[in-house]
Amino acid sequence: MVAQANKRQPFNIVIVGQGGRLQYEAIIFCASLRETTPDFDGRLIVAEPQPGPLWKGDPRINGAETAILLEELGAEIVPFESRHFGQDYPYGNKIEALRILPAGEPFVFFDTDTLVTGDLMSVPFDFDRPSASLRREGTWPKPDLYGPGYTDIWKSLYDRFGLDFDSSLDTTQPDEFWKRYLYFNAGFFYYRCPAEFGARFEEYALAIRNDPPAELICQELDPWLDQVALPLVIHSLGGGRDTLPGGLLDGDITCHYRLLPLLYARESEHVVEVLHEVTTPNRIKKVLKEYDPIKRMVYQGRGFKVRDLFDQNDLPRKEQAIRNKIKRNGFWMR
Repeated sequence: MVAQANKRQPFNIVIVGQGGRLQYEAIIFCASLRETTPDFDGRLIVAEPQPGPLWKGDPRINGAETAILLEELGAEIVPFESRHFGQDYPYGNKIEALRILPAGEPFVFFDTDTLVTGDLMSVPFDFDRPSASLRREGTWPKPDLYGPGYTDIWKSLYDRFGLDFDSSLDTTQPDEFWKRYLYFNAGFFYYRCPAEFGARFEEYALAIRNDPPAELICQELDPWLDQVALPLVIHSLGGGRDTLPGGLLDGDITCHYRLLPLLYARESEHVVEVLHEVTTPNRIKKVLKEYDPIKRMVYQGRGFKVRDLFDQNDLPRKEQAIRNKIKRNGFWMR
């Protein structure tokens, strides 16, 4: 009964739309949502950072055609102010954008480089127990040979914010192996209230950036800051790694492809078919062809040349190896 209720619970979606690559990815996201989830009845919000002292240029969406098309696809473009991150850490957009969402209404954030490939309304979200993407590699931390290990590094963060460290551990994984520790990709996350989630996310990220524990002294926080703070936020709000059935988001229902060459290299035939289906209408094609990587990858066939380089059933274990092979063959674009 609970799962059925959660399936019917309305929610809003937010992505970040910024001038350049993200605005064209936003079109693909919105077109795929409209195609695969026609019964979506929440607000689809494209959060747009505004010019200000933290940006060297104008981060807003370029050109009226993109804005008009996004609205035709059912999106609302809503501006937000960059108070803490901006140009120096654009990943902070996903933190600051949560301020513009209506408080008390469940939300799902998606990175803009996401394709909706199934009915999003069929996902049994439990908005009282937040979670995020488990499609990730052990990118952070990178313990030094003679420095603090995974346990000491992560425990220092839980201690900083008064959180119970032991209950966050996956004890089926060995000590000092990265999967033992709560770690997400920030490609999606959700909760019952964006104001509460956003305030906690902002608080933790700023504290880690401005005054990190001594155990983090040799650890890079750019570009990992959002993914360092995110598990702490989720754990503090009663969520975790097991609150959503596997195989749905970053599975049958959505695909966080990151960059088009990676989509063609490693994703399923269904994902490629959805991409081409939603980018075929002339109204959409006219705008997307303004962006050279999409024009070449999708409309001029370079993506299939990338795909032919790989056996999708026997891919390299590390994403970097996939990237390197694409680059060696001269097909890398972003």
